[in-house]
Amino acid sequence: MKPIRTSKSVAWQRFTLVVCTLVVAALSKVTLTMAATMEPKEAKLTELLSKDLTYLPGKEALMLLIEYPPGSTDPIHRHNAHGFIYVLEGSIVMQVRGGKEVTLTPGQTFYEGPEDVHVVGRNASQTKPAKFVVFFVKDKGAPVLVPTN
Repeated sequence: MKPIRTSKSVAWQRFTLVVCTLVVAALSKVTLTMAATMEPKEAKLTELLSKDLTYLPGKEALMLLIEYPPGSTDPIHRHNAHGFIYVLEGSIVMQVRGGKEVTLTPGQTFYEGPEDVHVVGRNASQTKPAKFVVFFVKDKGAPVLVPTN
């Protein structure tokens, strides 16, 4: 024998369906938000060129593409090299010890000398990535980045 549906049971089913839909939508948004906040914040480095500088004995040129995800921040460091930075996309903030903090946008440049300590290096945006190219002239075989205080 089939139960007879009343308007109360149909209304209850509709109410339950609406509540379940809202719960699923809310959980989906929470999951997407968590996924966005759990993305890695470390910069991605891609080597574009490495070349011995035969006219400068013991020196080499190194060109890197740096990609900062939103919110990415570098630790305090130095390069023990001449570093020439050119911004391709987004906006980055740079500062060496004793210098002014600057915000750079596409087409702008920044220089770090071998004695400079890089105290600020970060993506200026919490929502958009940034890309820049850095060209180093450094001692052959020396590390690109040296953590410091």
